[in-house]
Amino acid sequence: MGEHEEKHEESLMVKLAEKIHGHDSSSDSDIDKPSESSIKAKVFRLFGRERSVHHVFGGGKSADTFLWRNKKISAGVLGVATVIWVLFELLEYHLLTLVCHVLIFALVILFLWSNAYAFINKSPLCIPEVHIPKNPVIEFAEALRFETNLAFTVFRDIASGRDLKKFLYVIAGLWILSIVGSWCNFATLFYIVFVLLHTVPVVYEKYEDKVDPFAEKAMHEIKKQYVVFNANVLSKIPRGPSKEKNKD
Repeated sequence: MGEHEEKHEESLMVKLAEKIHGHDSSSDSDIDKPSESSIKAKVFRLFGRERSVHHVFGGGKSADTFLWRNKKISAGVLGVATVIWVLFELLEYHLLTLVCHVLIFALVILFLWSNAYAFINKSPLCIPEVHIPKNPVIEFAEALRFETNLAFTVFRDIASGRDLKKFLYVIAGLWILSIVGSWCNFATLFYIVFVLLHTVPVVYEKYEDKVDPFAEKAMHEIKKQYVVFNANVLSKIPRGPSKEKNKD
């Protein structure tokens, strides 16, 4: 009995030692291996983003539409936008004329359908009531107010002269936008932006591992050119005395 107990204790000690050794080796291997988060952190992403493209667009139904998660909904939204653009640009419809024609068509169809239904079934057609819900309208107004206030804050920071680099970026962007606006009217420009939102993000999400290296090289080149421009032009622009000199 004593020998049997000693063998049993020895087997338990061996198993315990193997478990401890296995745990140590696994922990050492975990330390030696770089984590996936650290690997991902080293990868350059366009605009310095750390989240996926889907999360950048909000991660909701709008992101699903822009990234074609549901092809029927995305194609339907793009199709409706195309029809609206054709009506306003190619057929030269005006907004009030279009609204009136749509209402006339809807009223005629409902009127004829109601009379035909009442004549066939001997009972009036029950047309459902349509009400605009309150909460979505309030949420949209709050989101619009927040984005407008944020835009005013950014505009104030840029106009204050604290960041010359951001100021030049905004001026260049507005100048390019003004040139594009001179080529086409607002409806066409809005439709182009809408089509780009439905094509560029989904293509980028599919080929982001190939696009990001090229974007990284382009960003490095832009930074080099900005350093040269800053040394040759911006640094020579006379500026007013600093606040510390004024205090002295």
